[in-house]
Formats: sequence, C-alpha cells, structure tokens
Amino acid sequence: MIDAAIKTIFVLLYVTVAFIMTRRDIISLISTYATQSFLLACLAGLLYMQERHATLLWLAALILIIKMVLIPSTIRSIQKKMKRDMEFAYVSPTGSLMLSIVIILLSYGALSHLLRELGLGQLFALGAITGVSFTMMGLVVIFSRKLVLTKIIGYLAMEDGVMIFSMFVAELPLIIEALILVDLFMLIILSTILALGMETTIEEVHKRLQVLVGEEK
Repeated sequence: MIDAAIKTIFVLLYVTVAFIMTRRDIISLISTYATQSFLLACLAGLLYMQERHATLLWLAALILIIKMVLIPSTIRSIQKKMKRDMEFAYVSPTGSLMLSIVIILLSYGALSHLLRELGLGQLFALGAITGVSFTMMGLVVIFSRKLVLTKIIGYLAMEDGVMIFSMFVAELPLIIEALILVDLFMLIILSTILALGMETTIEEVHKRLQVLVGEEK
C-alpha cells in the first residue's frame, strides 16, 4: 500500500515539473512549486511510515515550512509587479517536455541496472532514478527560461531532485543540512532580485553587480 502511494507521488511530481516547464504565468509557477513541495513532504512522511526513521519527520516539517510556505510567499511578494515570463531562452515548452522524456528514459536505462547491483530494492532504485531525472529536468528549466525569477524555480526543482535522490540513497542528516543551506541561499538570491528589479534577466544582474562593485572601488 505504501509502495503504491510512493509511486503515485513520483508520477505527480513529474506532472508538476512538466507544468513548471510549460507555464508562463508566474502565479501558476509559484502554486505548482508549492504543490511540488507538499508532495515532497508527503513522500518523506510515507518513507517514515515504512522506515521509521525519525529524521524523515523533521525533513517533512522543514519542507512544509521552508519550501511550501516561506519560499513561495517570498516569491509572491516579488511577482506582484510582474505577471508572465513570456520569453524562453533556447528551448520551447514543447521541446522542454520532449527533452524531459529523453532524460527520464536515459536515466532509467543508465541507472536501473547499476542501482540493483548496489543492492537497492525496486522502490529505492526508482526513487534514485526519479531524483536524478528531476535534477536534470530542473536544469532544463534553467536553460529554457529568460528571467532570473523563473530560473530560480529551476534551481529549486534541481534541489528537489537531489533531495529525492538523497531520501532513497544518502544519509538523512545530510539532507536536512543541505536543505537549510540551499534554501537560505535561494532566499538571499530572491532578496537580491527584490532589490535590483522585478523583471531582471541574468545579464542585467551581472551588469548591475559590476556597477555596484565599481562604485565600491
């Protein structure tokens, strides 16, 4: 029963990242990311029910507080003056989806046999493959988006992929430490965007930072 619920969450997580790749509306992106974070918290809770590892409960609580509430509320405060990210830098939404399918298939083909040789069960191997796929799909989001704010959603999706992989393969205390550090870093970046401008591109960030450095000198 728990295994089936975990596999269902994997499918729903793939759906959320597909929405992130294709949606232009900032509010929809924020809502989708919050939903993705909720699914991650559910995944940690289900793993706790199966493994009885108390760290998983702490992880679920941190995900709910930081990734479902704190980060989305910060992004919402930034997006009040911007509604849509109309531009895609290199890859169209359709191209991103097709590339994601290729990534999932390649990840499964490259890792499934190796993970089974390492002694991981089918569910844990599937979790590790999902984590790797998610990380690469987050990279596609970063590559395909124009504005810094929407690129950050891609970085957060990559972080979610690393977290999923860690839940099924790595040591859990390390996940919590990494989650806090990365999310604090993301909050600093969001604060920088708030200071530099609502519709800033990565090129504009570099130019403005160079100006600030020049002024300090």
